[in-house]
Formats: sequence, structure tokens, C-alpha cells
Amino acid sequence: MNRGGAMDIPDLPPDIAFHPLGPDDETAAFDIKKAALGPHVAAHWGWDDAVQAEFHRRRFRARPVMAIVRDGEMLGTVCLQRSGTGLRLDEFYLLPRWQREGLGTRILRHCLSLADAERLPVGLQHLAWNPVGTLYRRHGFVEAGRDDTIVYMERPPQPDR
Repeated sequence: MNRGGAMDIPDLPPDIAFHPLGPDDETAAFDIKKAALGPHVAAHWGWDDAVQAEFHRRRFRARPVMAIVRDGEMLGTVCLQRSGTGLRLDEFYLLPRWQREGLGTRILRHCLSLADAERLPVGLQHLAWNPVGTLYRRHGFVEAGRDDTIVYMERPPQPDR
């Protein structure tokens, strides 16, 4: 299991903690991904649970995925890891009941502050029809490429503020 390059994500006061996920957490992480991303996948291809579970299994085992936790409840997942000369943000999913309440913005800003402290760029990707791209653009990400399915985005290192 190659989970190298993991960034430690310190807790986000006053109420959000980040905990590494292990093999026993794969199903819980899949359930969050299915709830958050499933409607966007189903809108274009339908949802095949077996195919999506296998795709998730490979990605989950290759990345240092963290649980986003508040008051002992897992609200979502996120992966922030070193990649090349920058950082990569992956597996960032919030359960639908926690979306559009500012939590994703808080967590994204927190992760970006870690990159800014080291003056590192951040890369990510999302489904081309997923509205999450607006969140990323609001936080300085620009499109670096795309195909029919995926939008690749980058955020350059931010100058001292």
C-alpha cells in the first residue's frame, strides 16, 4: 500500500479534527464518496456499485485519506499529499447534509494555508459537470487542462499576505 507523501493536517479549531483512515475504514469512505459524488456520476453514466467500489478501492489504498470529524461524527474525507514540487488535494468529499454550509470552504482554506506556509502550488481535479469547480475558482484555482470528463486545476503558491 503506497500512501507516502501524506501531509499531516492539523485540527481546525474549534471543532474539526482530521484522522488518518486505514483499511478498516474503506467502506465508510466509500459510503461518503457515494453520497457526495454519486449523483454527479449517475447523471452521466449511471451508478454501478461494483465498478465504483473497485475504482474507490484502488484510489483509497493508494492515497493517505483522512476522515473529517466533528464531535465523533465522520462528516467527510480529504487527502492532501506531496506530489512533485507541490501538493495534491484529492478525495475531498462531504456528506450532502454538510454541503453548502461553509464547512467545505473552511476545510479548503485550512488545507491551502498549509500549502501557503510552504509556498507550494496545489493541484486537483474534478468531474467537468460537478459544480464544486466554482468553490475552487473562488479560492484561486485556475483550469490547467480538461477533457470530456475531468477538469484539472492548479493554484499557484500565494505570496505573503
